[in-house]
Amino acid sequence: MNKVIKWILIGGLGIVGLLIVILLVVPFFVDLNTYKPLMEEKVAAATGRTFQIGSDLKLSLFPWAGVSFSDLELGNPKGFEKPAFLKIKSFEVRVKLLPLLKKDIEVQKFIASGPQVTLIKHRDGRTNWQFSTPKAAPAAPAVKQKSPAPAQPTVDQPLAELPIGKLVVGDFGIDQGAIVYIDEAAGTRREVTDFNLSLKNVSFDNPVQFKTSARLDNQPVALEGSVGPVGRDIGKGTIPIDISIQAFEELNVSLAGKVTNPAQNPKIELALAVKPFSAKAVMNRLGLGNTVQTADPDVLKTLSLTANLKADQTAATVSEGKLTLDDTDMDFSLNASQFDRPKIAFTLDLNQIDVDRYLPPQSTARKTTSQPTPGGEKQPSPKAGQSSTPSAQKTIDYTALRQLVLDGKMKAGKIIVNKAAISDLQLTVKAQNGVFRLDPFSLNAYQGTIAGSGLFNVKGTVPSSSIDTQISNLQVAPLLKDQMDKDILEGTTNAEIKLKMAGDDPNRIKRTLSGEGEIRLTDGAIVGVDLPNMVRNTKAAFGLAETSGEKPRTDFTELKIPFSAAKGVITTQQTSMSSPFLRLLAAGSADLVEETVDFRIEPKLVGTMKGQGDTTQYTGLVVPVLVSGSFSDPKFRPDLKSVAQQQLEEKVFENEKVKKLFEKEEVKPYEDTVKGLLKGVLNN
Repeated sequence: MNKVIKWILIGGLGIVGLLIVILLVVPFFVDLNTYKPLMEEKVAAATGRTFQIGSDLKLSLFPWAGVSFSDLELGNPKGFEKPAFLKIKSFEVRVKLLPLLKKDIEVQKFIASGPQVTLIKHRDGRTNWQFSTPKAAPAAPAVKQKSPAPAQPTVDQPLAELPIGKLVVGDFGIDQGAIVYIDEAAGTRREVTDFNLSLKNVSFDNPVQFKTSARLDNQPVALEGSVGPVGRDIGKGTIPIDISIQAFEELNVSLAGKVTNPAQNPKIELALAVKPFSAKAVMNRLGLGNTVQTADPDVLKTLSLTANLKADQTAATVSEGKLTLDDTDMDFSLNASQFDRPKIAFTLDLNQIDVDRYLPPQSTARKTTSQPTPGGEKQPSPKAGQSSTPSAQKTIDYTALRQLVLDGKMKAGKIIVNKAAISDLQLTVKAQNGVFRLDPFSLNAYQGTIAGSGLFNVKGTVPSSSIDTQISNLQVAPLLKDQMDKDILEGTTNAEIKLKMAGDDPNRIKRTLSGEGEIRLTDGAIVGVDLPNMVRNTKAAFGLAETSGEKPRTDFTELKIPFSAAKGVITTQQTSMSSPFLRLLAAGSADLVEETVDFRIEPKLVGTMKGQGDTTQYTGLVVPVLVSGSFSDPKFRPDLKSVAQQQLEEKVFENEKVKKLFEKEEVKPYEDTVKGLLKGVLNN
């Protein structure tokens, strides 16, 4: 029995030894280069482009099965010039043979050196990365199935376990790789050069260490970290991730967390951290510095971000978000679900931001005066709010907004927008079925408060909106100075305003504006207009005589403006003003579409400072004032017809004989008729 075992062992060792000898000797007798032309021909036929390997193919079988070659080139399809689509300077792979018998893969080396891919897009849209498909062979006659074919696996089914016992890769690397993208239509060229990739400890049971670096358009980019272990059930289980990215010598990003079941019902939990960097420096390195211009050249120099991210196929969450942008600190959170009909909840809390700093710089204002034509004639300038060249109105698709369900809250300590400084902003916004409600909102501005609610409705093809606002104790002078750079009105403002409008462009919004409200200013002044002097000294006030040179103004204790709006025209019939020496009533309209005004101001003189709040009627000559013209250049002129009528009536009806005549009962009813006749004479 022992002899039998002995001879079996000897025979087995002999067979193994023979196999080893064969594996060592075969490469000396088998010349792969004999088959190289056939390989090149088959690849060329399958891809529809040239293929060649410049060097000899080298084969080894023991102890490692290995293949190596150099100078591989896969060409472009017809119509594309060089460089070739793919080039590889050298390639070598070595796999241990005996472990393959146990379904174990042990790779000693996998090295690709100098691979280069060149992607080209022609002006006509053709690309060199589209491969021609060989013509399919005629289909074989259908064979009747005796039994139904097994069902094909679906995406939701788990992946089968790989038929591999063990995976070990010793040295996996790509060095000096490159990818070039040439867009002939756009005239652009982008390059990824000096691409290097190194993997260590590649296996199912250990974290895979990786490190890669490259230059993107000559700017350095690097990525390194670890992933795994991935386990033998690829696509199942929990895979830890720890990655860091360095880019453009400025950007440093880290991601740490895990991915669960990436092949089915994937879930991620990651902590994101972006260290402080200069966004402006990054844009300059990418050649985008001139495309992003800001009013303040010192912004975008400090940017950082941290947040925790969780997501699966049904929902995504951002928590503990912190963003720093220059001198702005922002805390935020976000919850999103039902991606087919997005349901989003968010919170946003920032300390301060000056939006004006990030807007494009103000360019030199274009001339609005009439421009001469080649023939010497002047063309009229377009009206305010109108384009100089007519264009078709584009229709905006609001489908995405109709599907959105939104619930958000925002707080801000201080915001500057278009030079207007506001503070303590608080607002709540909710949206569903195309209706967005801003209710409530409140803010402090210019020593006063503004509060109210708003609505934006996109259920129909034309959006509509409304606003209900209350203003308390707002100082109007600094507001107008910041917004319009004009010193025209002073006072403490209180108001209630309700407005509705429709449309999504400024002209249509103005044409559909409607609503009502009341604005009340106290202890203020109309700067640039001296209404009392217009009454007392008509010639000087209206530029018909020399003036003192001091800037005119009309002080008032109260200015009340009730108004209504319809189709973009704001009308008031009972505007009143009380001042130390003057009472006045005003009526008229302001056309927001044409940007014109048409008002008549009826003043009444007050002899003393006493009784500013009384209702006593005062007598004496008054000069009504007519206001007309444009918003930017209003014109004031005296209503001389009214003055003449008043003087004529006084001359006629103050005559003693006339007074006695109209005191008679039979003549008294004709007094109004006579006054009407006098007015008709003046009008004619």
